[in-house]
Amino acid sequence: MSSLLREEMQRVLFRPAKQRLVEFIEIEEPSPGRHFLCVSVAKRQVQLSIVRCQVSQTTIKSGSKKSQTQRSSIQDSYKRTEIWFLEDLSLVDGRDPDVDDPCFLLHFGKVRAVTAISCSAKYAIVRALVALSDQYCQRTLNLRNFDWVYIKPTAFYSNRGDCVVLSQICFYAFNLVCLSMCPVPLDA
Repeated sequence: MSSLLREEMQRVLFRPAKQRLVEFIEIEEPSPGRHFLCVSVAKRQVQLSIVRCQVSQTTIKSGSKKSQTQRSSIQDSYKRTEIWFLEDLSLVDGRDPDVDDPCFLLHFGKVRAVTAISCSAKYAIVRALVALSDQYCQRTLNLRNFDWVYIKPTAFYSNRGDCVVLSQICFYAFNLVCLSMCPVPLDA
């Protein structure tokens, strides 16, 4: 589903503006409709934007003059509601690295609170921002209150995607199960 959504947003919203959609996550906003935080690249410049997707209904008339039928067509309309440049982003604050909190703060001239639909989405967008900041802005993105294990690749892992994180959690759980099965000597 997300690849279809990505392709549709690329075709409808970003390609006409001569931009390439790099990463997007769904976020929660108080206004109606679905909302996304999108990261796009155009001519060596990286933009972050909030995109609102609203379902609109149109009526299509078809047929001859004698027998007209009306068909209903549901289509999505995308609109950018806020736009920033990555070079203006001074800090990304994850609020608390020890709690599964999908909310994070983007510090531009003002602070913009963003609530992702999941913690994995929050870390996915931050990984993309770190990589794009290194590549296009030639500076390290300032991060606070994030668990670095899930953001920066180590020597063993070249890409710390969600699958790698999940396998690492399973490995830790397996170790805990093995430790719990070890016999404990009882001194009587």
